[in-house]
Amino acid sequence: MGNASVLLQNQMRTGLEAGTDEAGRGCLCGPVTAAAVILPPDFYSNELNDSKLLTVSQRNHLRKVIEKEALAFAVAHVMPDEIDQINILNAAIEAMHRALADLKPIPNHIVVDGNRFKNFGKIPYQCVVKGDQKFKNIAAASVLAKTYRDAYMQDLHNEFPSYGWDTNKGYPTKKHREAIQRLGATPHHRKSFRLFPDSQQS
Repeated sequence: MGNASVLLQNQMRTGLEAGTDEAGRGCLCGPVTAAAVILPPDFYSNELNDSKLLTVSQRNHLRKVIEKEALAFAVAHVMPDEIDQINILNAAIEAMHRALADLKPIPNHIVVDGNRFKNFGKIPYQCVVKGDQKFKNIAAASVLAKTYRDAYMQDLHNEFPSYGWDTNKGYPTKKHREAIQRLGATPHHRKSFRLFPDSQQS
């Protein structure tokens, strides 16, 4: 698996290019979290890849490497109440915008994982489907978004242990939906999402 990550490219263009990605779009609770990362041109890792293809220990190790070696990085959350107000797509893009806004130095180009984005000031951008498997700066952003969100959900689990957020991280597993059905929704659930098992949806 490590060899596949060698195929990742450092950047699409010269200059300060930021990669951005999000985590948690499909969850029933918790924030949608995005990261933006500017890597040095000579950054190399034989382990870096789409965060979904890495183990927990690999992601946690890479988080430390990225935070140490990146020219700039930032992470931002958009919380459930705002997700409910603006919908999950807009919330994911807003989280990426917030992360990009916190970068210093400011990038002169942005690459975005996926196929949907909105203008971020006057900085040119390009959407890349499966970009987290193609470009190191997007892969690095995916690792930070995932690890920061997982840590956030672990903290929430300590407050609400019955929903299994330490393992499901808020995704719609059978046990998670059953816990919502049994105990009700928490303030951290996204009320605009289908929270209950299909047989219980109104």
